[in-house]
Amino acid sequence: MPRMSLSARTERRQQILDAAWRCAARKGFRAMSVDEICLEARLSKGAFYGYFDSKQALLLALLADDAAALDRIIERLGAQSVQSVSRLRRFVRAMLERGDDPARVQVRADLWAEMLTDNVVRERFTAAVRHRRTVLRAWIERAVAEGELVELPANAFAAVMLALGDGLGLHAGLDPSGFRWANIRRAVDITLERLAGRG
Repeated sequence: MPRMSLSARTERRQQILDAAWRCAARKGFRAMSVDEICLEARLSKGAFYGYFDSKQALLLALLADDAAALDRIIERLGAQSVQSVSRLRRFVRAMLERGDDPARVQVRADLWAEMLTDNVVRERFTAAVRHRRTVLRAWIERAVAEGELVELPANAFAAVMLALGDGLGLHAGLDPSGFRWANIRRAVDITLERLAGRG
């Protein structure tokens, strides 16, 4: 039997991840089974275990997939020639848009639960959050230095921005009718305007 090319293997692995996201959206990560993921992906269990040796390995892969998507947003925003406050606003909006994705909200909720008992998951998640906080802190420090924001603790505000995205996503999963995303975006815009000394 001929070996699969690297690009074909990468595509098949992503096929499994995409199927897992869809299953997670329907019933949550903990409740879904490998059989259901394979059925959704239209692949055999042998194919699944050729990429992931356990369901925990799949969870870590979903975490990495989610982190990579957010890192691409950060890289794209970092490359834009805009004022620092505009960059921060666009980042928060991108985080809020991700809260509209029920699969990602559910997997993040499951991820938070796993962190309580699984050191590997906690370490991976902590490293990803630390990286994002460092990037955001630099953007905030630059905004303060350039007079776009009032003086404020940059690392703390970066942590607030990240927690806002995670927390709102979890709240949306608990109570989808609790708030409207358009109003959240408006509240964030007003907050940034005030911090810029324009309100």
